[in-house]
Amino acid sequence: MKLASRINRLSESLTIAISTRAKELKASGKDVIIFSAGEPDFDTAEAAKNAVIEAMAKGCGKYTPIPGTAEILNAVALKLKRDNGLDYKPSQIITNVGAKHSLFNIFSCLIDDGDEVIVPAPFWVTYPEIVKFCGGKPVIIDTKPENKYKITASELKAAITPRTKALSLCSPSNPAGAVYSKDELIAIAEVLKGTDIAVIADEIYEKIIFDKEFVACASISEDMFNRTITVNGLSKCGAMPGWRFGYTACANDELNKAMKKLQSQSTSNISSIVQAGAVAVLEGKADEYIAMMNKEYQKRRDYAVDAINAIEGLSVVKPDGAFYLFINCAKVEKDSMKFCTKLLDEALVATVPGVGFGMDEHFRISYACSMDEIKEGIARIAEFVKNYK
Repeated sequence: MKLASRINRLSESLTIAISTRAKELKASGKDVIIFSAGEPDFDTAEAAKNAVIEAMAKGCGKYTPIPGTAEILNAVALKLKRDNGLDYKPSQIITNVGAKHSLFNIFSCLIDDGDEVIVPAPFWVTYPEIVKFCGGKPVIIDTKPENKYKITASELKAAITPRTKALSLCSPSNPAGAVYSKDELIAIAEVLKGTDIAVIADEIYEKIIFDKEFVACASISEDMFNRTITVNGLSKCGAMPGWRFGYTACANDELNKAMKKLQSQSTSNISSIVQAGAVAVLEGKADEYIAMMNKEYQKRRDYAVDAINAIEGLSVVKPDGAFYLFINCAKVEKDSMKFCTKLLDEALVATVPGVGFGMDEHFRISYACSMDEIKEGIARIAEFVKNYK
C-alpha cells in the first residue's frame, strides 16, 4: 500500500512523543517528573461540568449546525466583545475540535502550493508542519532573547516577498511566553498595511498572562480586524484540554464559507455536549476559577525562573504569559535533543528539545504542575547539569 506523498511532509509532534514516553516510564513505576505536557494540571471548572450535566439531562446529544449552536456562537461573540472589544457576528465564528483543528482549517483553506507563511521562532511545533502539509513554505524568522523572543516590525518587513500569504502570530506564545504589546502590534500592522497578507492570531493563552495587559491582534485597527483570523479556545485558560474546544473568528466571509465547507466534510459539528459546557465558561461563570489558576501559575513562574537562572550554564528570559520556560542550555549542550534525551534517561525529567520549536540549544519545561514537582524537577535538572558529560 503506497501512502499519499503529503503525509511525508509531516513530522511527529515532539511534545506528544516525549510526553507519551514519559507517561510510559511513569506507568512502569519510574519516578518521572513530566515537564513536557502543555496542559493545565487543574481540573475543569465546576461551571462547565454542571452545564454539561444539565444539558445531558435535557437530551443534548443531537447533531448541531456545522459552526455550532446559536448559544455557543453567541457566547463566543459576547466574549470577544466583552474581553477584547471585537465586534464579530455569530455568523463569523466557527467552533472546532480544539485550536489545532482551527489552524488546520485555516491553513487548508488559505494556502496554495508555494505560498509562504512567516513563522517567528521559537514557534509551536505544529505551525510549520501544517503549512508544509498544505503545500506551503514556512519562512522562519529567528527572534532574539533581548526582544523577549518577539518578532519586530523591521524583521517582518525584511521577510515579506511576493509569495507571502500569511503571518502566524502567537501571543502569549508557546514556548517562550512572549506577549506582544499594543505598540508592537501597531508597528506590525503598519508593515502589513496595503498588503493582502493574512494574520493568523493564535490567542489560546490569552488569560494566562502576568505583568502585562493582553491585546488582541484584531483590535489594533479596522485593517487588522479585516486581515486577522482570531484563533482561541478553552484548552489552556479553561483547563479543558481533553474537551477539545476551539474556535475561529474571521471578518472574511469567503474564508468563513470555505472553512465551513471543509468542516462539513471532515468533523461536521463538534460535540454538542462540549458546546454546552463551553457556553458556561465563555459567559464568565468560571472567571474566578480562571483567576485563581493564573495567580498560581505566576507563583510557579517566579520560583522556576529564579531557580533555573541559579543553575550555572542555564539561563531563561522571564516570560510574560503562558505556562512555559524556554531555557537556553548552549553552555552545557548545544544539541537539545541529546540534552533532553539524557535528562529523561538519567534524571527522569521529561522536557521538550528546542529543536522542535525551531531553536536548538534550548529546551522547554512546563510549570503546569504542582510546586512540589517543580522544585523536585528543577533540583534534578541542577544536579544533572552539574555532572553533565
